[in-house]
Amino acid sequence: MQKILIIFALVFVFITFPNQSFAQSDDKLVVLETNSGKLVIEFFPEDAPNHVKNFMNLTEIGFYDGVLFHRIIPGFMIQGGDPNTKNLDNSDWGTGGPSTSVDAEFNSIKHNRGIVSMARAQNPDSGGSQFFIIHQNSNFLDQQYTVFGRIVTDESFETLDKIASLETGERDIPINTEEAKITKAIIVNRSEITDLLDLGEPERVTETMEILEQPTEGTGNQMFENEQLNVAFSVPEGWSLQQPPKTDETIPDVVAVGPITGQINPVISLRVIEKNGTSFDDFIQEKNDLLSEVVATGSLEIISQEKTSINSKEAYVTDASGIFETGEQTFNVKFKEITISGTDNFYTFAYSNGADDFDNQLPRFDDSIDSFKELSEVTGEELSEATTSDEEGGGCLIATATFGSELAPQVQQLRELRDNSILSTKSGAAFMSGFNQIYYTFSPTIADFERKNPVFKETVKLAITPLLTSLSILNYATIDSEQEMLGYGIGIIMMNVGMYFVAPAILIHRIKKY
Repeated sequence: MQKILIIFALVFVFITFPNQSFAQSDDKLVVLETNSGKLVIEFFPEDAPNHVKNFMNLTEIGFYDGVLFHRIIPGFMIQGGDPNTKNLDNSDWGTGGPSTSVDAEFNSIKHNRGIVSMARAQNPDSGGSQFFIIHQNSNFLDQQYTVFGRIVTDESFETLDKIASLETGERDIPINTEEAKITKAIIVNRSEITDLLDLGEPERVTETMEILEQPTEGTGNQMFENEQLNVAFSVPEGWSLQQPPKTDETIPDVVAVGPITGQINPVISLRVIEKNGTSFDDFIQEKNDLLSEVVATGSLEIISQEKTSINSKEAYVTDASGIFETGEQTFNVKFKEITISGTDNFYTFAYSNGADDFDNQLPRFDDSIDSFKELSEVTGEELSEATTSDEEGGGCLIATATFGSELAPQVQQLRELRDNSILSTKSGAAFMSGFNQIYYTFSPTIADFERKNPVFKETVKLAITPLLTSLSILNYATIDSEQEMLGYGIGIIMMNVGMYFVAPAILIHRIKKY
């Protein structure tokens, strides 16, 4: 079984998010002092007693002093608590923690803005020191990660917004790390904090609430580029993208973990292997010999294998199914692995998911494969176009117009909102499906004009700024039902009709009359 997990990259990955406030304990709070302000955290010991105890113990021994919020995704969450971030070399940021872990204590508290939850690997019982604070409601995480606290002062929410707005680079790491540093973490008595907010009982998931399905199509992609690995390819937007420590040659170099839609999380991984004179046929034979050993145990079944070509490169595709065991649970899992022969490396992509949900996310894996490029063969112009292009292959005029500008983070937030909220309702998914059919009849053409004409690009960016601003209202809206989605959606549409059509018409009419 372990070999199956190694071969197909089912590896541990970090989600790689004087008033009296409600509390289950009236005693102790933790204050995280950062260079961007203070974060005051109260806890839920009745829901997650072991996580609260673990966090308190780590705070007491100074474990969090000097660590960073190393992963920042505005509109989603900020993640910190990795002791590796005290080192200048960021290659292993996101992989560190204490020597012990905490078993999962999944509970019914919803992942709303300000909630503090424990980061973990794919194994539910792998929580350590890393935690995340939700920036905007992210309810697709509910009951998949252990909520153990929340921030409880106005300054805390202001600090959260400041950190979430920091400019980030590769792997969502902040450019200015000092602004994301926890300088000191201390335990204080509740009576010492005089400006606590009256937040009341945290919102909870109930059995009567509709479980929102995660989007399976119509969503965008994010580009991963790494010069050392000589690779660029897209992964589904909103998935947790990580680079695990390379402690073994079988460990993937890149892993993207998606939100759970069935029994397990979908996973896309990439392993890069230097050729060192090995022919493609010999490399595939070595892999198949290893697979044969696993098949002989009865744990894995090969569905199909074929040699093909992808982007004019030799490739080998394997489809398989097997058994994935964790604790006392057993899952039927399907796999697809594609090995591509590059100039100096072999690139092995793998996709795994529960058998019942495998086909739902398969098109997104296909998008990743179609977008694969070796950076040594990509020109600057091609890379820019690849970065700004959307999943339809032609290009998104909004992404192209805002690429590299101050509006880019805003567009990223709106895409995450679309994926995590709008597409989770039937009316939202139906609207986006119809919208995309119309939008992509003209979007690629306009995107091409934008790339060729900087003045035209700036004109388009100026024209769509009011639209993006109005859509940003949805970042602060709570959408938990079809009715709320329809209400907000119709309101936003009418607002834009007024801005782009009614107001200009009135202005023109008055000018003519004058």
